Amino acid sequence: MGLILWVAFFMPKKEVELMPRKPKRPCSYPGCPKLTDGRFCEEHTKLMNKHYEKYGRDPAVRRRYGRAWKRIRDSYVKTHPFCEQCYGKGILVPVEEVHHKKPLSEGGTHDRSNLISLCKSCHSRIHAERGDRWH
Repeated sequence: MGLILWVAFFMPKKEVELMPRKPKRPCSYPGCPKLTDGRFCEEHTKLMNKHYEKYGRDPAVRRRYGRAWKRIRDSYVKTHPFCEQCYGKGILVPVEEVHHKKPLSEGGTHDRSNLISLCKSCHSRIHAERGDRWH
């Protein structure tokens, strides 16, 4: 067995043919035309990693919106199943998001008196009126 391995190791090698590479595809970042082997081009890989580090791994964000928040939110949605702003106008729109009236970053809490059920458009409008960076 050892002799076979030794002979195979020292035998002259033929030129090795490599498998063809997969064609490059456009970067997945919206509007970026660069071609890449991965998901994002080099520039946007750095940007997405920075975003992930800030929002995906930030312990302060995870602490504020962890499992306890999800339980509070689900409990609040059970008792307030419609967007409270639309409901006030006589329109029944199912709740999509629960908003903190006073943001946690400004000292707000998860207390039910600080929460309001909203549809996505009302939630976006509130943040736009506040001048928050919002999607």
